[in-house]
Amino acid sequence: MKLVADAPPKGTVRDWLDARADAGGIAIVFPELDYELSWQELRNDALCFARGLTGAGVGKGESVAIIAPNSPESVIAFYGALYGGFRATMINLAAGRDAISYALEHSEAKHAYVHAEAHAIFEAANSCGIVAVGLDLTGGAALHEVCPEDHALLMYTSGTTGRPKGVVHTHASLLAGGWTTAIAHGLSEADRGLCVLPMYHINGLCVTVIGSLVSGGSLAMVAKFSASRFWAQAEASGATWFSAVPTIISHLLHGDAEPGNTDEPRIRFGRSASSALAVETQSAFEARFSVPIIETMGLTETAAQILSNPLPPEVRKIGSPGRAFGCEVEIQDQAGQRVAPGQEGEIVVRGPNVLLEYLKNPEATEATFRNGWLRTGDLAKMDEDGYVFVTGRLKELIIKGGENIAPREVDEVLYSHPDVVEAAAFARPSGRYGETVEAAVRVREGSTLDASDLINICAERLGKFKSPDAVHFLPELPKGPSGKIQRLKIAELIVV
Repeated sequence: MKLVADAPPKGTVRDWLDARADAGGIAIVFPELDYELSWQELRNDALCFARGLTGAGVGKGESVAIIAPNSPESVIAFYGALYGGFRATMINLAAGRDAISYALEHSEAKHAYVHAEAHAIFEAANSCGIVAVGLDLTGGAALHEVCPEDHALLMYTSGTTGRPKGVVHTHASLLAGGWTTAIAHGLSEADRGLCVLPMYHINGLCVTVIGSLVSGGSLAMVAKFSASRFWAQAEASGATWFSAVPTIISHLLHGDAEPGNTDEPRIRFGRSASSALAVETQSAFEARFSVPIIETMGLTETAAQILSNPLPPEVRKIGSPGRAFGCEVEIQDQAGQRVAPGQEGEIVVRGPNVLLEYLKNPEATEATFRNGWLRTGDLAKMDEDGYVFVTGRLKELIIKGGENIAPREVDEVLYSHPDVVEAAAFARPSGRYGETVEAAVRVREGSTLDASDLINICAERLGKFKSPDAVHFLPELPKGPSGKIQRLKIAELIVV
């Protein structure tokens, strides 16, 4: 089976795991545990779990919930569910009891692998009698047949508005998601990705885990991100690249930890995804650490990546998440017509990595597609070279006095101050303007920065109309499981 092919991967995750086991080599290293898992061991353990689930009566395509932090067990449970022809239902441990309870009930899972560290939240959220099972299930039942179009993954969106939606990916679209990463970044058998994002987020799962499956390389995995241990973990594990989110990039930039002094640094690039990376943050990170950051863009609905900047020495356009790899991307108006380069519209995508459906929600599935294109809800412009420049989200636009203000434009200015670690502009209802601009920031420890300083910088750069009327200092901004700042929740936290 050819790795990193020019076309989307064929077959199923079972096929690919068998192929990697036959080829041999290390699949994943766990630097915190001083433990290595070979591809053969991973396949064999996944096969045992799959047979155990089959013997327990789990039907083909049935949801198997996986409630676990990053760990050897979570990887085995994930691959075991897919190997057996089941729908791996990744539960977001950071979602809270009610959201977890909803996902468990909505998925109709009857069985769940529950890690020892997740038993308390599972017991609190398990209102529908799901049976917790271990990886040591025994049984010799014949496995279900699996084909590329079968359900493979169920992952719930963060649900910033309304109930979370259950995104369903097939074996084909899941593999295509890992493939888009591999071809964009030129991953090979010599590469080892560092996974610091949770597997229950699409970035951690598709970019690093599935990306390593289809690329021929390997993976290093830690339980969670630590700014103080990041560089040491990367070096100890032999990582050559990492995938992160802007908040992680910012925390590394403002932290004290440094890479070790080596003549030939192993890490050849880092990638940023999940939300826009501030230009100032990217430039400062690269200047300090001499590691290029490749800005990208993806969605849960597209098995992660749809856009990426190319690797150096090709042209990286700072401030853009890049151009399409492995799928088609257009900017369309509200009538579904492609707009000219430089004109603003909505990002739409189609390709092999796009979701099959929202589980048990045909209305939402129908609404998110238009003429075969998946509507992302993101506003952007595309230049003559095909690079996309995101201007905002339809749901996050601040409409002040009838004028649209993109929160990202304000964010960029706030991040230009070296003391600002996290920043997000948001809308505040106003009787006079309809909405006004406010912002929340987290600053580095010991900073003497005050609100007027930041408001003045915004006024100088953006003009008074777009500048925030108030800047609130928070110990931490609300985030989703990947570390993405949840802008729409900030106003609820700040009572005025």
